[in-house]
Amino acid sequence: MKISVVGAGAWSTAVAKLLSENGHEVTLCARKQADSEKIKESRENVKHLPGVKLPESLEFSYFEKIPSCDMVVFGVPAQHVRETLEHVSFKSKGVVNLAKGIEIKTLKRMEEVFSEYMNNVDYASLSGPSHAEEVAVGIPTSVVVSSRNFEFSKIVQKVFSSPSFRVYTSEDLTGIEMGGALKNVIAIAAGVVDGLGGWDNSKAAIITRGLAEITRMGVEMGANPLTFMGLSGLGDLVVTCTSRHSRNRRVGEFLGQGLSVPSEDNFVAEGLHTVVAELELAKKFRVEVPIAQAVYSLVYENASPKEMIVRLMNRPLKREYE
Repeated sequence: MKISVVGAGAWSTAVAKLLSENGHEVTLCARKQADSEKIKESRENVKHLPGVKLPESLEFSYFEKIPSCDMVVFGVPAQHVRETLEHVSFKSKGVVNLAKGIEIKTLKRMEEVFSEYMNNVDYASLSGPSHAEEVAVGIPTSVVVSSRNFEFSKIVQKVFSSPSFRVYTSEDLTGIEMGGALKNVIAIAAGVVDGLGGWDNSKAAIITRGLAEITRMGVEMGANPLTFMGLSGLGDLVVTCTSRHSRNRRVGEFLGQGLSVPSEDNFVAEGLHTVVAELELAKKFRVEVPIAQAVYSLVYENASPKEMIVRLMNRPLKREYE
């Protein structure tokens, strides 16, 4: 199959390498021609995925020249998806989205953003616990794919699957996208705990109650609650809250240590944007999201971590399941 991967971040590069090694004709398309040529010359994405040699079979291009193909894999950060769709052009039978986030200005999931720009093109989202640094070197990984067209999900499953990359299918596209987006917010909270001293009890509580918060929101938006027990829910939440590779967790760690959040020039943490959209959705659907509210206060209102812990721990007592 002929595949164009749009975006040359760490995850896009790892996916391009995976697909190329699976025997497909793959072109990795960077935003700028100069970046594309640099990666091609060194056979390595030094900026985003250093130390990983890219296969000789992998081709390179840039946004202005995306080759016509059977499948486009879209690896642009969530807040830049719309802008990219407005400025690039490509011909493809299907699109696979890798971004995990909610567009701030419209409160739309990625499926909803893509639907404004594509007609008669199959769409799917790939999600789950999959840090690029591990996928790129063949560490066993499991993810999930979902599409409104289940047959397209099965095509994506077959195209992406390898001995080290196992893909499951799901019919709950809304749940898959909400789980992948909201876990980044909870990961910031988990990182704060690391920054304060790496408290195990506290992190377990953040992960568990964070999952409850994600599930409440997802169900109100039409998702199946069981989806959040799977790879795009619990699986992605655990890895993002605990891994040394997690940028969202690292942002929280900086906050817990009283440091400023790093620039996003080379460090995109989707949770910083998603939390803004999540709070707006919570108001709209009348969903209680105390952890997300605490993260927002830390990031945008200069609240102190200990103040947020006191706020969370002193909320009215209740049953675990309501």
